[in-house]
Amino acid sequence: MTGKARILVVEGETPVAMMMVNVLTQAGCDVLAASSGEKGIELAQEAKFDLIVLDTDLPHGNGFEVCSELKQRHLTRHVPIIFIGGRLHEEDRHRAIELGAVDYIEKPFGASEFISRILSYVGPAQTRHKPSPLDVSDESADADAKGFRNAAQGNQ
Repeated sequence: MTGKARILVVEGETPVAMMMVNVLTQAGCDVLAASSGEKGIELAQEAKFDLIVLDTDLPHGNGFEVCSELKQRHLTRHVPIIFIGGRLHEEDRHRAIELGAVDYIEKPFGASEFISRILSYVGPAQTRHKPSPLDVSDESADADAKGFRNAAQGNQ
């Protein structure tokens, strides 16, 4: 075992998924990505993940349905899920928590906020659920954040 956190990113927008994979990899995580809920469920059943990042809006379905399915399955019911959503309605946050998610991050977000919140759930046991310092360079994080914001604005 490598000791690296294994994270599954389920995100339908390729530029956003690439940004997430990039910053998580730079932070020392092993990351796999799926572009649909169906593929995300399949990957989650094939490998053990420490955390799943799940978009609320996916092609052919939504993240809430995927979360519900994952929480019903034996292999994935205890894996923390963090939702990523392009619009924040209070009912979305409540629904995510009711389904068993540990956090909800609103798009667009900066790379620093994203990685800090993700790492707070997958760091060493003594530091979990506490913000972790950003392990990627500011220049790289700023470039990733700008790319993410541009991708997010193109989809509004």
